[in-house]
Amino acid sequence: MLLNIHSYYSLRYGTLSLEDLLSGMIVNGYDTAVLTDINNSSASLDFIRLARKSGLNALAGMEFREGDKLCFVAIARNENGFKEINDYRTLLNRDKRPVPDLAPDFNDVFIIYPFRRLNEIVLRDNEYVGVRPSDRSKAILLQKGLLDRCVIFAPVSFRRSEHTFHKQLRAIDNNLLISQLQPEQIAPIDEVFIPKTKLMHLFAELPQLLSNTNRLLSQCSFSLDFTTVKNKATYTGNRYNDKQLLQRYTLDGLSKRYAKGDKQAIERIQRELEIIEELSFSSYFLITDDICRYARRRDFHYVGRGSGANSAVAYCLGITDVDPIALKLPFERFLNPKRKSPPDFDIDFSWNERDEMYDYIFNRYQTGHTALMGAMSTFRSRSILRELGKVYGLPKSEIDRLVDEPEHMLNKNEVTNTILSVYNRMADFPNQRTIHASGVLISEMPLTYYSAMDYPPKGLPTMQFDMYVAEDIGFEKFDILSQRGIGHIKDCKEIVKLNRGVDISTDNPKRFFDDPKIAEQLRSANSIGCFYIESPAMRQLLCKLRCDDYLTLVAASSIIRPGVSSSGMMAEYIRRHHDPSLAVYPHPVFKQELEETYGVMVYQEDVMKIANAYGGLDMADADVLRRMMSGKYRSKEHLIEIEDKYFANCKAKGYDEKISREIWRQMESFAGYSFNKAHSASFAVESYQSLYLKTYFPLEFMVSVLNNYGGFYNRKVYVNEAKVSGATICLPCVNRSVYNTIIYGKDIYLGFDGLQNLESKLARRIAEERQLNGNYKSLENFIMRTGAGLEQLIILIRIGAFRFLGIGKKHLLWEAHILLSGKKGDSNPRLFETTGRKPVLPKLETSVIEDYYDEIELMGFIVSGTMFDLAKSDFRGDAKANDLLRYKGKTIRMVGDFVTEKYVKTKRGEQMRFGTFLDIEGIFFDTVHFPPSLAKFPLRGAGLYLIEGKVVVEFGCPAIEVTRCGKMPLRRDPRAE
Repeated sequence: MLLNIHSYYSLRYGTLSLEDLLSGMIVNGYDTAVLTDINNSSASLDFIRLARKSGLNALAGMEFREGDKLCFVAIARNENGFKEINDYRTLLNRDKRPVPDLAPDFNDVFIIYPFRRLNEIVLRDNEYVGVRPSDRSKAILLQKGLLDRCVIFAPVSFRRSEHTFHKQLRAIDNNLLISQLQPEQIAPIDEVFIPKTKLMHLFAELPQLLSNTNRLLSQCSFSLDFTTVKNKATYTGNRYNDKQLLQRYTLDGLSKRYAKGDKQAIERIQRELEIIEELSFSSYFLITDDICRYARRRDFHYVGRGSGANSAVAYCLGITDVDPIALKLPFERFLNPKRKSPPDFDIDFSWNERDEMYDYIFNRYQTGHTALMGAMSTFRSRSILRELGKVYGLPKSEIDRLVDEPEHMLNKNEVTNTILSVYNRMADFPNQRTIHASGVLISEMPLTYYSAMDYPPKGLPTMQFDMYVAEDIGFEKFDILSQRGIGHIKDCKEIVKLNRGVDISTDNPKRFFDDPKIAEQLRSANSIGCFYIESPAMRQLLCKLRCDDYLTLVAASSIIRPGVSSSGMMAEYIRRHHDPSLAVYPHPVFKQELEETYGVMVYQEDVMKIANAYGGLDMADADVLRRMMSGKYRSKEHLIEIEDKYFANCKAKGYDEKISREIWRQMESFAGYSFNKAHSASFAVESYQSLYLKTYFPLEFMVSVLNNYGGFYNRKVYVNEAKVSGATICLPCVNRSVYNTIIYGKDIYLGFDGLQNLESKLARRIAEERQLNGNYKSLENFIMRTGAGLEQLIILIRIGAFRFLGIGKKHLLWEAHILLSGKKGDSNPRLFETTGRKPVLPKLETSVIEDYYDEIELMGFIVSGTMFDLAKSDFRGDAKANDLLRYKGKTIRMVGDFVTEKYVKTKRGEQMRFGTFLDIEGIFFDTVHFPPSLAKFPLRGAGLYLIEGKVVVEFGCPAIEVTRCGKMPLRRDPRAE
């Protein structure tokens, strides 16, 4: 009979999880409670679901507050009432309206106002006033008629011992020192569980309130079926037509994807279609297909990946380019009758085209039935210390010390002890609602039947619950992702057309798998800019594997994952890849099922294969096992059931129990960090498409990478890669450059978008005006036509954007000041140039070093030279990157331009680093910094380093094991001397 309980989803207010609330109900003798989190219903359905499992009656509602002011509490009489509450909260969020003092006229909702409002308002039939235990003495004095409109109101927000914790959260929420909090910003100390017997005793003199409270609750019920799928039920309007349409589309695709009469493909398709229909997934496939068809009509490149790539139906529909039959991918990994949680398709679009895809989806499917998936961000380790440090008024230096050196003796004081005592309690505590990276829900019923919706800055409705709640309710989300790699591919094709007049296609990527030039590119790890295979770790792995084929790349995409590599599986795979005779198979089944990966479990599907072939589980049970072992399934009872079945089958087959248990242990340890083979295969397809472009159109490809704002590295690396590939890199020029980077033949002109502090409006106007009225003829002509102000003009002069005039930068700066000194740039171009004699200036000294420093300041790196040109010393090392294999085992010195570093902890918890540098020829080389040398000679970010160490070679891949390193001194900017 608790009408107002808060979970910690009343963000920065409540301190109790849903499980805490349920156990509190049981311990304190309550069988019914209403979850009324503040201004949200994100946890309502999960609370009801969990309560049913515990045999408790949970109801849904919401507490409406405006800032710190409690306006009213709404309690849903039924599902329609819950929808009314959510509709109203959604309306307030959408229109950014404050919560009014009076509730709207609901049909199936009870309203409870705070006791102080009793004499202010005329209550409707569904409205009451809540009497807290602290209000009892006042309520006793009320007339009986007024008592008829009162109910017991005993809010719960925290444990009895956690009022200080609550105050800390309130201070964080209000961005105040804890000492500055006002009484109205804090919950009363009595918002805790009061045992039911004690609550009854407290209100013994007010029996009418108990009767009213029980009568109100008796009229409330919630009967949502959590087992049914909540997605849009049909695509065409009825299931039969959905079935027919999906079959027709699939058979159309079958004729394009597979040879005529391919029995294996036909049988696979028929089996998948039967399962899809049996599980009522036809509409889900058709909606995904509709999204992809729209993308193809718009000529948007996309990649279908994830477990959906295990489906031959998806392959025939064109949702994915991964052939699951060729790769032996089981459909059951995506969909099977025993899978309790819904699957989803992951569709990647270019980062600059996803918004249009959202527009299509939200316009194509009903308003109110489509929304983005919500997510919950939580307090994390450092943020906890910083937030608490601020509310206690610690200066930044002390907070930094607490974060970076928690064991420091100066951290031992009363305030920091208080902060550290809360640290573990706040870990992973909900902090704020946000947006899931990609999920979209398309529902049969209006989505406000399930929660209210937020309207973040993008303006699209967003569910207040996260993907885990959505899964438990019965939703399958559509993952509409974005990535820059797809933008690289699409833009490169357009750039090739403009620069070379050649139409190229990346469709049918299978043709790239057997291309010898692409194979060589892959084998040499020449993959900068290519999706998923450009990082230092991945390039090293390609080198070690001497990877030159699709299947090996698929494996590489999986074993690079942190869990696989750190477990030693990656090294073992490489060893067996080079010498398959080293493969060890604990049972003949492993050779039969995992010969492709030399007996090493590389993919999630491998767990399923072994569970099926060795343990006798059907593929549906094997997938359930895989999900449970990886922590994506919540039923421990089901895991025990399948484990018993596995060992019973092994015993029936006469297997040695020790071997069976060891195989079970291997599956269990591997499943937690394994990677989906369909994901790897999808990534590898996109990698091949990028590699094709990089192999045959390297300059255009690097321009497309720059125009999509890179990938793993910063712009400097991609400009260097273009230079190494044969391009002439040109600084921005007002008569040649456009907003983005552009290529003319082999000349690449960097865009104005890369100039720091140049206004975007001017950056775009330069090329637009030039296209309309021709090249700029002089500085004055440029000012007249673009309206550029002095500050912006100085940026362009310093970067050399007027070098076509043949006048030195310093002379141009004088001229700019004479023309614009004391004036702001015109917003409208002048019609006529002024005439007059320019002053005669003395010869002004200039220096290429000054130009380099201008480029570093304005572009972020040197364009017309390299960092090596700034070195005071002429020493460039004993070797170059391409020579390292010849120095195996020898100690050498190299000079390198820092690119990036990777932080790693040893088994002892010590810090070590892996570094990546460019040599004088712009070629990459790698370094290893073990804890002893790193402690003495740390890496200190960007710059030119002198590195000394031993050349080590692992599987043909060289690196320098560093003994000493340090930054080299650079020549100073002459203007600073």
